[in-house]
Amino acid sequence: MGIEVKGQADGKSTSVPVPVETERKWMVTGWPEDAGVSGLALIKEELMRQGYVSVSPTVRIRSEETLVPAGGGSVCMLCFKSSGFMSRKEVEFAIPEDRFAQIEQIIGAPLIGKVRRTYALPDGRHLEVNHVDEGLPTEFWYAEIEFASEEDAVQYAPQTEKLKSYLSDEVTNKPGQSMGVYWAYTRLGNTDIPWKRTE
Repeated sequence: MGIEVKGQADGKSTSVPVPVETERKWMVTGWPEDAGVSGLALIKEELMRQGYVSVSPTVRIRSEETLVPAGGGSVCMLCFKSSGFMSRKEVEFAIPEDRFAQIEQIIGAPLIGKVRRTYALPDGRHLEVNHVDEGLPTEFWYAEIEFASEEDAVQYAPQTEKLKSYLSDEVTNKPGQSMGVYWAYTRLGNTDIPWKRTE
């Protein structure tokens, strides 16, 4: 799914599709298997570090090292996202490690550490569970599921009672729950839009 952006280049009209990411988000506690959710196959586990050049709009760098499956390698990404909640325009691409390091120096704040596990759901979708800033006073967990459209997202319901209980604290459309706001709150001391951690 994409949104067309029209502009002028050398006097000629251009039309470029912009990808749109649609997802729902929940605050959770621990990995699903620790919460009694069984039957979810682990597809991938990644160690991530991410930081923000800007949070409005989002301009983010992130390194991603694949731990599971073994030998998955690593990549550095530069991402641009529009404002929004359930659906946001997103442009993301890989950058060289030295460019990542240069941007990290310009950012000048400790990057956010994150472990992500991706699980296969019975309906074929993927559940991404993230453990953020492990060991710090502000550490927390959240889960996301990506969808093909907002209609698909709204219609989604967890297939089991255990999964329904695990995904009981939805924050998709609540202000102050984005990673960008968390970055500004914890790294930059910006409390204009308080990060609203759900207990």
